[in-house]
Amino acid sequence: MSGKILALAGGVGGAKLALGLAHLLPPAELTVAVNTADDFEHLGLSICPDLDTVMYTLAGVANPETGWGRRNETWTVMEALGQIGGETWFRLGDKDLAAHIERTRRLRAGESLSTVMRDLAARLGAKPAIVPMSDDPVRTMVMTTDRGELAFQDWFVRLRCAPAVRSVRFAGAEKAQPHRALTDLDDLRGIVVCPSNPFVSVAPILAVPGVRAALVEAKAPRVAVTPIVGGQAIKGPAAKMLAELGHDVSALGVARYYRDWVDGFVLDAQDAGLAPEIEALGMKVRVADTVMRNDDDKRRLAARVLEFVDELAVSGQHS
Repeated sequence: MSGKILALAGGVGGAKLALGLAHLLPPAELTVAVNTADDFEHLGLSICPDLDTVMYTLAGVANPETGWGRRNETWTVMEALGQIGGETWFRLGDKDLAAHIERTRRLRAGESLSTVMRDLAARLGAKPAIVPMSDDPVRTMVMTTDRGELAFQDWFVRLRCAPAVRSVRFAGAEKAQPHRALTDLDDLRGIVVCPSNPFVSVAPILAVPGVRAALVEAKAPRVAVTPIVGGQAIKGPAAKMLAELGHDVSALGVARYYRDWVDGFVLDAQDAGLAPEIEALGMKVRVADTVMRNDDDKRRLAARVLEFVDELAVSGQHS
């Protein structure tokens, strides 16, 4: 079955599935809408971690060991910065810095984030459309139990997610305009929620006015892939946040979080026993190996997701 897929993504897990989808779909049939609430200004530069992770991954230049940053990176600037007392807690490689420098220059000259990212992605060789959730600034703020409210990167990178989380808010979201790819949802084949952190990768996208309503009203099937396997996050703080925000630390907890707008849920094989409880929420379930260790795994999972999307469309078992 042909038609456009809209993927919602953030972080390494989201980028991995986006790459799997890119291997199977013509570039014109895949749009990856990326969380920008992780963005921040650092060293005077505009840093867009999730957008860059997706861009580098789809361009084939991401660091295979970390999943983020550039492969064969060097760290001369960071080393020199440390020698003169500069901030080095958020490490930026030399190749990575080039993207931040050029993006910052163009944004300050008045270009939109969408336009800049489209050009950078094309120059690096990423074929599918990669779009920010909004051209307007939205910033994730984490309220902690003992350190007060922290900017996301302070909590995530500088403090290594150590402070317990009480709540999360998205500063500026109420004034942001969504990218049209998130609201113009006619004639889609399906919507795929990548295995990204529900609270700080997917929730910010939904917080932009008009996005949640458009997704709820979309005629295409909406399928989410679990970021939790065996009670653990594959990467990042999703499991810790589930616990601290009062959710069940399992794929079931994620499914409950998505229950009001997702039609189908892809569950890892080792959590297959949770399928009846997730189906009781009103979702269809597909069991698959969701751990993406290599490119074959990414393609295999993407194929299962697309099959699931098409089955839901044919059966009419989506709202």
